[in-house]
Amino acid sequence: MLRVGLTGGLGSGKSTAAQIFSACGAIILSADEIGRALTQPGQAVYRRIVDAFGAEAVLPSGELNRPALAQLVFQDPAALHRLNCIVHPAVVAEQQRQMDEIGVHDPHAVVIVESALIFEVERDQTAPGWLRRFDKLILISAPDELKISRYLARLESQSERSASAAPTPAQRAAAVIDVRRRLAAQMPDAEKAPQCDYVIENTGSVAELESEVRITYIKLKDLAR
Repeated sequence: MLRVGLTGGLGSGKSTAAQIFSACGAIILSADEIGRALTQPGQAVYRRIVDAFGAEAVLPSGELNRPALAQLVFQDPAALHRLNCIVHPAVVAEQQRQMDEIGVHDPHAVVIVESALIFEVERDQTAPGWLRRFDKLILISAPDELKISRYLARLESQSERSASAAPTPAQRAAAVIDVRRRLAAQMPDAEKAPQCDYVIENTGSVAELESEVRITYIKLKDLAR
């Protein structure tokens, strides 16, 4: 089994690349989906977050108030580190458990962990040693300004799908500030690229991205055999 880390900053196209890898035959483990599952009411990670951040982190329904929590931690590096120290080790442990289980049943599988923060968990020492468990690392890269424009386009697309009003100029400005703050908390692509086995520059069309991903998958599948 080949264990692959797929990373890229917000708006890089990482999730689109993961979908293409999945269509090629790879098994995708989404860090976001695993993290969301582990932070549901009743889970140990949820209880630790509530203990650390108090009632303002919880909605009346009992679920985490994710927007409020995000706003809090991205304005306070110490709070962000505290949250990451709660969430990252649990997410990494679950990723490892799932990969081990897949390896038992499919020893030639290409298993790809999709995560924006593969390098950050090492940098910030919130899940040390995780990076070394991957056989190969892939970075989906794009200039920050392109990442921001994609993020804004995604927000507008979401509003259209939900039949809600399009973002106002003030909301767009706030969204730009938010995404810049999030990108600032992530390592720059220039620091990640030298540590990756494959770097896919996603500055063109989806078709161009798909072509690059499919070429990369063929190489990964050969290694997995």
